[in-house]
Amino acid sequence: MPLLSRHTGTSLSDINIVPFVDVVLVLLIIFMITAPILQSGIEVELPKTKTVKEIAESRLVITIDRAQRVYLGNDPVNIHEIGQKVQAQMQNPQSDAVFLRCDETVPFGSFATVVDELRQSGIQNISVVTEPISARPRTR
Repeated sequence: MPLLSRHTGTSLSDINIVPFVDVVLVLLIIFMITAPILQSGIEVELPKTKTVKEIAESRLVITIDRAQRVYLGNDPVNIHEIGQKVQAQMQNPQSDAVFLRCDETVPFGSFATVVDELRQSGIQNISVVTEPISARPRTR
C-alpha cells in the first residue's frame, strides 16, 4: 500500500483575523475621540482674564464646581482632607504646582478655604486656572 494514495482530509486551521483587526481599529478610534472628553471631567465656567496659564499634563488639578463640591482630578474629596490627599500624590510639595479650577459663581470663601487647606499642608505653588477673555462671547 503506497503512502501517496492515502489522502486524509484536513480542516482549515488558519484563523481569519481581518474582522478582529476591524473591531480593534474601531475601538481605537472611539477611545481616541472620547479620551479628551473624559479628561476635562467636571464642568465649570472659569473666570475670564487676559493672562492665562496652561495646565500641564503632569500636574494635579483641583476643581470646585458650582455646587461648591471639591474634586481632586475627577474624584470628589472632602474639603478638609484635600491638603493631605494632594500632598500624598506629590513628589515635592514645596516646588510642584497644583492647579486650582473654580467656577466663577463660587463664593470667594469656598475658594479661600481650599487655598488655606493647601497652604496648611505645606503646598505653596498654587496656580489658578482661568479662561482667556476672547475665548467665548459674553451671554448677558
